[in-house]
Amino acid sequence: MTEPFKNLLNKDVIETMTIHLNKHYAAFDAQGFVAMATENLMGLRLKERIEQITHSLIEYLPNDFEYTATILLASLDMPLDDADNNTTKKSQTNGIAGAAVIPLVKYVHLRGQQHFETSMQLLKEMTKQTPVEFELRFFLLRYPNQTMNLFTTWVNDQNQHVRRLVAEASRTRLPAATPLHAYIENPSAILALLEQLKDDQSADVRRSVANNLHDIAKDHPKLITNLATQWMQKASQERQQLLYRACRMLIQKGDKQNLALFGFNPPKLQKIQFEILTPSIVFGEVLQFRVSFNSASHTDQALLIDYVIHHQKNNSHLPPKVCQWSKITLNSGTSRRFSKKHIMRNTATRVYCAGRYTVEVRLNSIPIGAADFELLIP
Repeated sequence: MTEPFKNLLNKDVIETMTIHLNKHYAAFDAQGFVAMATENLMGLRLKERIEQITHSLIEYLPNDFEYTATILLASLDMPLDDADNNTTKKSQTNGIAGAAVIPLVKYVHLRGQQHFETSMQLLKEMTKQTPVEFELRFFLLRYPNQTMNLFTTWVNDQNQHVRRLVAEASRTRLPAATPLHAYIENPSAILALLEQLKDDQSADVRRSVANNLHDIAKDHPKLITNLATQWMQKASQERQQLLYRACRMLIQKGDKQNLALFGFNPPKLQKIQFEILTPSIVFGEVLQFRVSFNSASHTDQALLIDYVIHHQKNNSHLPPKVCQWSKITLNSGTSRRFSKKHIMRNTATRVYCAGRYTVEVRLNSIPIGAADFELLIP
């Protein structure tokens, strides 16, 4: 069984933090810090542990942020290199590392708002240990021009984690973070940064670029469609994968230009059969269905298979739920058969009622079969 993430911030980790802090701040009250930081630690959730350790740092480190910044910077472990991913499980052999850096990042967020340049230097180094995009966004919102100017140099940084930070922190709609409304309205400055990162050697950086473009597509679908069309010219396989991830929402919505851009043309099929295996199910059970078809084309076809759950009339205010199924190449003259299981259960955004529903299968966003089923709720 996987150990809870919160347990990575334990008493041993906190005591090791004090060793490294004490090396660079002789007046550090290690005993007082540990006592405050570990009070009722086992009963605290992750967020509460982070907050308690952070406020202990505020209590026992100097009030002079610029001075404290030198202590924190000197106390960090050697940065992760391009062969490593950010890991919260890194040991603190040579300095503060892994999960122990998270309270330090929070400290910079709380105490460094009036010290832009120093805070940026700290976050740049800390991101080589653990992600810092959420804390950096407070500075981006407060100092948009200065932060974006820094980003124009960070896109060329030798460390992949710094380059990733640029792409991730500048996402207009980063989940669980405050939206960047100014850049939602005009994302041109962000697109200029992503242009320089689109062929980055790091898969993590390219993934953040794709997610950033995906966010922008929510507000500017045509802009991203045109950009993807431009970037697809002589694109490497890695860039094509980046663009597919960036445009996945537009593809799922059936945008014809995006479907064609990635080779998902109207399918040529014959002998299509669709069958629902569970015409009546109880809530919480598995809906089962299958589809088969033959190729009617003389050439191979790229097929994006998805299915849609259409809600019954009592839930007509909810949009259909589109679910990705598979992406295949259908060779000329061949046939394929697929079976699917879908658990009918509530989610944070979708609550089911008893009644009749419809499941529909689509290939390249074109419906090829549909059937009703009855959902029973005890």
